[in-house]
Amino acid sequence: MIKKAREAILHCRRLRVLTGAGISAESGVPTFRGANGLWGKYNVMELATPEAFQRNPELVWKFYNWRREVIAKVKPNPAHKALVDLEKIIPDFLLITQNVDGLHQQAGNKNMVELHGNIWWVKCTTCEYLAQDRSIPLPSLPTCPKCSSLLRPNVVWFGEALDPEVLDKAIEAIENTEVLLVIGTSAVVQPAASLIWLAKEKGALIIEINIEKTEASEIADITLLGKAGEVLPQLVKSFRE
Repeated sequence: MIKKAREAILHCRRLRVLTGAGISAESGVPTFRGANGLWGKYNVMELATPEAFQRNPELVWKFYNWRREVIAKVKPNPAHKALVDLEKIIPDFLLITQNVDGLHQQAGNKNMVELHGNIWWVKCTTCEYLAQDRSIPLPSLPTCPKCSSLLRPNVVWFGEALDPEVLDKAIEAIENTEVLLVIGTSAVVQPAASLIWLAKEKGALIIEINIEKTEASEIADITLLGKAGEVLPQLVKSFRE
């Protein structure tokens, strides 16, 4: 199946990649779902929702400062690096990620869309201030340097809508792709998961890489079971043989 996937990617000009928590988990980033996910350790609805932030912003920031500290210690893995190689090979490449850890940028990907924001950016709850801040830790209640209002993580919390411009860019790209590579996503978080079905509807070839089958497996043309950090390097290496 690696050979079939290789041929499909090698002969396409427009490739989109959708990544989920699985690719970052291989670097050591805790996921929300799964056996050791954050859902099992914390009441995430008390830590990652607009209501939680309004009720207890200091607790939410404590949680996100902890997450930033954990993520700061991890590095991109071979799967991240393989996607950088693919971006250099494919003429029309776009990486669409559900992850907020910034590991794709750290690895070297440039043409990408972050559906759920980025944990290393903060935004003001009042004005339009938006900036990257990699300080660890941030103050327990960080404030905006422009208007002194409370800052929040620039991530999409549970119950919030995605940025319309970001979502539109992802949809437009998916509608015009030849191949969609789906990596490490459970294919249940919306609206990200719907992009897979949209690609299929528009006639794209779907290649899935995951450690286990997901809801997307039923429509995937090729499913490669295994760790992304092992499968993707094999796939990219084959381009050079």
